[in-house]
Amino acid sequence: MNKLVTELHLIGNDNNIFDTDIEYIIPLYQRAYAWEDKQLIQLIEDIQNVAEETNYYIGSLIVSKQADKYEVVDGQQRLTSLFLLLNCLGEKVNPTLTFACREKSNYTLKNIKELLQEDYSKLDMDKIESSIQRGIKILSYELNKKKFCKESFMKKLAKVIVYRIELPENTDLNRYFEIMNTRGEQLEQHDILKATLMSYLNDQSDKDLFAKIWDVCSDMTGYVQMHFVREVREAIFGNEWNSMPPNSWSEYKWDKKKDEDKTDEDETNGHSINDIINKNFKTEDDKGYVEDDIRVPFKSIIEFSYFLLHTLKVFAALHKIEHEKEDKKITDELLDDKKLIDAFNRVFSHGVVKERKITKITKITDNKEEFSRKFIICLLRTRYLFDKYIIKRQYTTDNTDGIWSLKSIHVSGQKSNKKSYHYGNTRFTETNEEDSNKTNIMIQSALRVSYISPKVMHWITELLIWLSEDECKHIDKFHEIAEKFAKEAVNDNFFNVCEDGIFAMGTNTPHIVFNYLDYLLWDKNRKKYNDFIFEFRNSVEHWYPQNPSEGTFEQWKDNVNRFGNLCIIQRNINSKFSNMSPEAKKSTFSEMISKGSIKLRIMSEVTEKNDNKTASLYWKETMYEKHEKEMLKYLRDSCGAN
Repeated sequence: MNKLVTELHLIGNDNNIFDTDIEYIIPLYQRAYAWEDKQLIQLIEDIQNVAEETNYYIGSLIVSKQADKYEVVDGQQRLTSLFLLLNCLGEKVNPTLTFACREKSNYTLKNIKELLQEDYSKLDMDKIESSIQRGIKILSYELNKKKFCKESFMKKLAKVIVYRIELPENTDLNRYFEIMNTRGEQLEQHDILKATLMSYLNDQSDKDLFAKIWDVCSDMTGYVQMHFVREVREAIFGNEWNSMPPNSWSEYKWDKKKDEDKTDEDETNGHSINDIINKNFKTEDDKGYVEDDIRVPFKSIIEFSYFLLHTLKVFAALHKIEHEKEDKKITDELLDDKKLIDAFNRVFSHGVVKERKITKITKITDNKEEFSRKFIICLLRTRYLFDKYIIKRQYTTDNTDGIWSLKSIHVSGQKSNKKSYHYGNTRFTETNEEDSNKTNIMIQSALRVSYISPKVMHWITELLIWLSEDECKHIDKFHEIAEKFAKEAVNDNFFNVCEDGIFAMGTNTPHIVFNYLDYLLWDKNRKKYNDFIFEFRNSVEHWYPQNPSEGTFEQWKDNVNRFGNLCIIQRNINSKFSNMSPEAKKSTFSEMISKGSIKLRIMSEVTEKNDNKTASLYWKETMYEKHEKEMLKYLRDSCGAN
């Protein structure tokens, strides 16, 4: 290997990245540490997916050598995350990572041990860098989950490799960054998949049509209809731009007989969708408008590579595709964008369609051309359903953080050449339109904040499959399908796990339990909780603390981990929250509580003095149990649990 390139392990080897005297300096021109839930969970999952018999390359670290130190030019986010991960695992790590001119960051790294032990009494919390502290909490939470196997994880961690690439001496860093910022991106897996599927088509016009539909669907901003010019939009989605795209390849292609039967009154003048696309194709950069002409961008909750995986599952369900070996599944349970090509290859290689009474078995590999045609149509139709019925983030100048949204396109002036349109609530019923729209937003957003990683957003798959199979005939029942997913998750991961009626999972309590409960509480009293919004509250905390502030009040060991004593809050809440008494939390964090989880609001409301006992003591002796029984009843009644 080139002397400027060094292969480094994380653990279990003499050449470990942090087990040297060489110091890594994060220069001031680098941005502060910024990895959040998504990236950190992905890091852990990537390591967990390592095959134990092979090494796993996790990325490169570009450095510039300065005397006996390395200035980190590229890769500092991953490097810092790996440093935190090893500390969270209890590994002995040399303090060889420092930040230039960032006192808070260095102070936080120096005191990782105390932060892990939540021993805040020894720390000056004003000197703690919140982003690094948040990273520590996220990693600790993931590593302490009940299903996490440290022994297996450490074996795989020993196979993880980082390449440290040292820039040649006298490298012009300004020129280097210029090259880094302007270089073309490497092909993504979905680009390779696109080329593969197109290669199965024989006709060039088919390939062109495929590519154009694919390109439009790959843009996950806004609504798919609005990425087409008007002529194409109307040909595919109807005069009101809000109809399901055709389901047959022939409807996209020119048909001579069909063309002869058309009259001059036909707006498309007898042309096929393919003709119109070839003539007028371009994408419009339309992110949407509301009635008052305020610019409204819509942001998808998943990226295109993951949408392809959902669509593959929809396609397999619609066409009854199974694995040729009966004991295997044609699609993995996990949604892994790094295995996108593998997922499609499995369908190509092993997918079969068993016709009624299993008198005939058709292999997908026998007609890949037909697969490509059907899949691209399925992609467009599924994207239409996704845009209309799966929540988005909607942004205006008045809501910079975005709001959960379920909108559809509404068109007026159908007979004029110039149509006006706006985005209004997606309709699920003919009556109580606003209520039904709100219900669907709330249950979907409850699921969204419960399953942060796109790898586990199986609820999207289930909703899309139901929509596709039902053909939107019973759209008023849509929210029930989402509720069914939540109920099953609560039963499988909570009621069926806890034994002897003792619900004491502590911080390992699945987030879906809290969020589905909040959904039920909101639905029970919509007027009282009309301000409630599902947010990313990803930290399970004790109302009566596990480790009370030293000398302030007595420790509670017996039932501190019971569900009645637990709440879910945002991770960016002051870390002192966890050590305060219930009454102190109630007074200190009153504003946060008033905007927080409904369960948390109720806990705060019932935390009061009684029988000459302090609120904390009364909570511990009486109220937590009463609160727990009440909350569990809501869940049991909904989930059908005993």
